[in-house]
Amino acid sequence: MPKIIMYTKNVCPYCSMAQRLLASKGVEWEEINIQSGPGLRDEMIERSGRMTVPQIFIDKTHVGGFDDLDALDRAGGLDPLLAGSDS
Repeated sequence: MPKIIMYTKNVCPYCSMAQRLLASKGVEWEEINIQSGPGLRDEMIERSGRMTVPQIFIDKTHVGGFDDLDALDRAGGLDPLLAGSDS
């Protein structure tokens, strides 16, 4: 099972939607709330190049935000990525 990291913040509907989608796939993730400590927002921006949450990483792949995750799922690319395969 791949390691999934999701950067989030309090009261974020897109974060909640991403969590529901991942939960529906039966996977677990590590949540990093960027409001819970100094420097976490800067860490997220440095890793992703983006300023919005959520920012989702599956292993070393930066998936992006919820819209990107949803599009990946609709295109059939999320399940192979969650299975640890790029094909």
